[in-house]
Amino acid sequence: MTAASPPGANGRKRSSSVWRSLVEVGFIVFLFYSNLLMGEYERSGRARDMGLSWALRDILTGANLAIAAATAIVGYTVIELLRKYF
Repeated sequence: MTAASPPGANGRKRSSSVWRSLVEVGFIVFLFYSNLLMGEYERSGRARDMGLSWALRDILTGANLAIAAATAIVGYTVIELLRKYF
């Protein structure tokens, strides 16, 4: 510990980086699901007839959640590598 760093600063920094990563991964998942929901109205057009609740049930599946989580973690990792590189 140096005189310039207050006690507990490392724990606070680690905690804030964890929160930042969770927010960024959550935002990527949000974008994934919003894109799926827009697709239900644009491409298939069934959501126009069946309604919003049908569209939400159609996109909120375990497979879509697994895809969203995996791609969000990969996307976050790539962005962090690019941040460190440049």
